[in-house]
Amino acid sequence: MKVVAINGSARKDGNTAILIKHVFAELEAEGIETELIQLAGKKIHGCRACYKCYANKDRQCSVKNDAANECIAKMADADGIILGSPTYFSDVSAEMKALIDRAGFVSRANDFLLKRKVGVAVVAVRRAGSTHAFDTINHFFLIGQMIVPGSIYWNLGIGRNVGEVEKDEEGLQTMKHLGENMAWLLQRIHGNARRPRSRS
Repeated sequence: MKVVAINGSARKDGNTAILIKHVFAELEAEGIETELIQLAGKKIHGCRACYKCYANKDRQCSVKNDAANECIAKMADADGIILGSPTYFSDVSAEMKALIDRAGFVSRANDFLLKRKVGVAVVAVRRAGSTHAFDTINHFFLIGQMIVPGSIYWNLGIGRNVGEVEKDEEGLQTMKHLGENMAWLLQRIHGNARRPRSRS
């Protein structure tokens, strides 16, 4: 099994990536392969409403000159998808919204390409507004007929400067349980559940 995570932050290896890697640690402990794609430094445009994805039905966006199709292909091939974003004015980054819009159209145009994959949102935030960003990602998952596991709190970590999320103990615990629940769900969907690891 494989989980691909896409980090929509303009900062490579910033707080959003750190939180994703805490989820990865739990997945990898259960033998699940992980891959992180970071949109920082990559070009990605918003949807142009051309509807060519519905005409072509080739599992791709018709706009070929940016990172969207690479991300869509990785999402289509994965068993689980993590979308991570910092909170910008109470929502996801522009890069993440562009990916959501284009991947959403491509998925729907191709018989719900992402249907029944496991989807997880991860959000970094300085103070407030994170639940709206969290909802934006989950709305994408749910309208695409994906399956969304929960955790012990909303999937967010608090921090502004790079590394500050490591001080958010509740946020890190949320990521830990999120990774455990994602692994549990993937194992049961794919019929190869392992015995639970002993907890200290």
